[in-house]
Parts: sequence; C-alpha cells; structure tokens
Amino acid sequence: MKKILCVVTSNNVKGATGIPTGFWLSELTHPLEKFIAAGFDYDLASIKGGKPPIDGDSLDFSDKINKKFWDNADFQAKLAETICLDNANAENYDAIFFAGGHGVMWDFADSKAIDKVTREIYERGGIVSAVCHGPAALVNVKLSDGNYLVSGKKLTSFTNNEENEVQATEIVPFLLETELKNHGAIHFAEKNWSNHVEVDGRLVTGQNPASAAAVGNAVVKLLS
Repeated sequence: MKKILCVVTSNNVKGATGIPTGFWLSELTHPLEKFIAAGFDYDLASIKGGKPPIDGDSLDFSDKINKKFWDNADFQAKLAETICLDNANAENYDAIFFAGGHGVMWDFADSKAIDKVTREIYERGGIVSAVCHGPAALVNVKLSDGNYLVSGKKLTSFTNNEENEVQATEIVPFLLETELKNHGAIHFAEKNWSNHVEVDGRLVTGQNPASAAAVGNAVVKLLS
C-alpha cells in the first residue's frame, strides 16, 4: 500500500501581530479524500508533533469533505497526536504533502526536519507535493548535490497578488512567490483563487485552497 506523509504547521500566530492562525483545513482534507479513495494510507505530521493549530477561518463544515473528516474517528486520532517531523522516517513514505495556511510561513521554510525528510523522499524516487502556502516548505530544501530542489522546476504557490488581496503582504516574513523565484523556481501564477496546479516530474504544487483537490488528484495519478 502506498503511504503519504502529510505535514501541517505547528505555528498558531501570525508573527508579531498576535492574530491566530494555523493550517487550512480544506487544504488537508481535500487531498486526503483523493489519497484515501485511491487506496493509499497516510500519516499526519507537524513541526513540533502533537495537536497542531487549525486556522479558525477554515472550520467550514458546510464543506462536506471537511465535515466528513471532522466526524471521522481515525482522522481525529491522527490529528490529536501528529508525528513530530524530526521522528518521521522517509523510508516509510512514497510521497510527502505539505498543507498550507498562513501558519506555515513562520515554521516551514527554516525547518531542518523538512529539509531532511523532503530530500530523502525525493531522492528515493518519491513525490513532493504542496498547496497554497505549503510550498514554503520547499523554499530552502537542498538536494544532495547542493542545488535547491525548486531550482529550474515549474511550480506554483499562493501568489504575491493573492497575498496582497488578503492584506497580508506586510505581515508575512517573506513573499512566497518571490522567495521561490529567488531560489530558481519557474513560478506560474493564474488569476487570484483559480484552481491551478503545476506538475514537474515528481513535484506537484497548487496555487491556493481551490487547488487542493486537484493537487490530490495529481499525486494519485503519479503514484498510480
């Protein structure tokens, strides 16, 4: 059975603003629905382990997929005790997936655990995937040859225009689109809130929450 390591933030506040944040629920549940439907297993991990913070604005239970997972005992058990990413063994996984939410902007990019497990999964022939702010995980990941994983790769992420629209340009510690480009990524941006996914070999990225299910589909297609 194929197994995917799904990673969320442990950060619960938007920097010095004091504004609560966390991971965006649908950016986890919508890909998970695709993974499970394909017969894949998954683990949930976070930077610090334990119960991760969820962005309250994402607790939308009119979203039937959110509601389905929220009411699922297995999901809630995994969410209550996420694996500390330092303890994740890359050999156990065929793919890694990074959910977004503004929280990741403060703990993904400089995580040594992310750098290590992402490189190891990718260099073993696995898939690396992320949606919305999730590609913050990929900003500083280097391969064994010293090159950035994103260098020369086609990808997408939450865009500078979208960051501006949600009035967070001056809040986030860096602009994700800009930083990915600074490390050699070939970044594609569609209209704000478009369902937009880029696949380059074994790298799958989605632009925003609307792209989450499509990222899941793309990962399933590659793993199948």
